[in-house]
Amino acid sequence: MRKLGIDYGDARVGISITDGLNITVQGLETIHHQGNDKIVLKRLEEILGQYEIDTFVIGMPINMNGTKTERVEVTEKFIHKLKCKFPKIAIETIDERLTTVEAHKTMNFLNVDKKKKRNIVDTISAVYILETYMKKIQN
Repeated sequence: MRKLGIDYGDARVGISITDGLNITVQGLETIHHQGNDKIVLKRLEEILGQYEIDTFVIGMPINMNGTKTERVEVTEKFIHKLKCKFPKIAIETIDERLTTVEAHKTMNFLNVDKKKKRNIVDTISAVYILETYMKKIQN
């Protein structure tokens, strides 16, 4: 069973996935939803039809000092929707501090075109979120 990483944002949601043996993490896609969670839930349902997923790993937007951001409440509401729609799938949260910064560093290192960055930054962030979780459970 695979794990699915989610970088939940206001307009876009980055998605990453483990391989079948849970060894590596790949970026899957960015879902453009413009604030409509129904679009995200529908796409996740389609992904679940393609892959056997047992866990959603969602980045939790925590401030650098460890306090909750305003986005935490929005993310928690989305998590509630996930629990209602997919009750058999475990949901884990992971501190996503600096994942977007790391994603931008990676894209700069790879000389990704500025126009393309916006479409893939969330997917790369989702990869970092899921990789962080996988390292955590392997220790």
